[in-house]
Amino acid sequence: MFVGCGLLLAAVMLCFAELSTYFRSTGGPILYTRTAFGPLAGFETGWAFYVARVTAFAANLNLLIASIGFFWPGAEQGAIKVALIALVVGLLAWVNVVGVRAAMRSISVLTILKFLPLVLLALFGLSYLPAHFATAATALPDIGAVGTAALLVIYAFVGWEAAVVPAGETREPQRDMPRGLFWALGVVTLLYVVVQAVSIAVHPDLATSERALVEVGGILFGPAGALLLTVGVVVSVGGNIASTVVTAPRLTYALARDGTLPAWLGEVHPRFRTPVNSILFFAVLAFALAVYGSFLWLAAMSALVRVLIYMACIASMPRLRRQFGAEASSFRMPGGWTIPAGAFLVCGLLLVKVSVSAVAVTASFLAVGAVIYWLMRRR
Repeated sequence: MFVGCGLLLAAVMLCFAELSTYFRSTGGPILYTRTAFGPLAGFETGWAFYVARVTAFAANLNLLIASIGFFWPGAEQGAIKVALIALVVGLLAWVNVVGVRAAMRSISVLTILKFLPLVLLALFGLSYLPAHFATAATALPDIGAVGTAALLVIYAFVGWEAAVVPAGETREPQRDMPRGLFWALGVVTLLYVVVQAVSIAVHPDLATSERALVEVGGILFGPAGALLLTVGVVVSVGGNIASTVVTAPRLTYALARDGTLPAWLGEVHPRFRTPVNSILFFAVLAFALAVYGSFLWLAAMSALVRVLIYMACIASMPRLRRQFGAEASSFRMPGGWTIPAGAFLVCGLLLVKVSVSAVAVTASFLAVGAVIYWLMRRR
């Protein structure tokens, strides 16, 4: 599943790599769809980006609370869970209101620390693989579950699309963007495959586990290993949600400054010069989603929105290729339209497996965005 999703994302990345070389300005997917289909499409893409980030934040916050439950049994239930969610969201919002420098410094440290437990688990667990594959069952899983699993696996890959937003500001985007994207995808896919293979070999009942990596660490290294992996999960998820609070509110801030969202979201704190209202709006929305949604439901919804963004950008390629494709500075993927058509088709097949409730909530968010855009245009 990880290899298959890595190949799908490679096809999507090729499309984004080509699109990123057509522009010398910042914007990424918002810029692609706006240029191809008009301002409403660009706004909805930006709004969808925001929805994807806030749902991912809420999903990962649920994962963080579940990890804390390793140290504090019962922390992921009832009033304690709600209080912990409120505490984490409030703390991150406060840190970002008073200044972003400390938040960015902590993210850099967390990014380094979160790799260490995963690399240790992968290296020490490799010795389990030969015996496991010699006795592993060969029956394939239910084909109906493949699409659902693929959507959740894709959630583990998302986030790379943010790298193309400032692509127009790089020195040589036609060379640097494809190289950077595919090195990142290759390293991440390899790490995911090894960690997943080791986890299955070490922990035969992995599917029933609520804290998979923690239990694998406990089997490999004992209680100290379980503690190490728990800290690793907390560090990793903590770094992820901390970075989201830095970036996502600035999206609504930018849209408000452009006049496509209410001006209230574009106001800055008189002392700290941070987008205080956008940060508070994000915090309230994320808190509500984290309290009322589960990790799997929120992760599937976030992946759904990302897949929709991918499809919209691929759909913009014919018009943008006709308009910019002849320029010497642009990158042209091999195979003509084979790769974009295949990537678009597979993305469409993934959407069939999304739950009706996730589709309904996503459609509601996008409809709200369209109404806001229409009202702002009227004003």
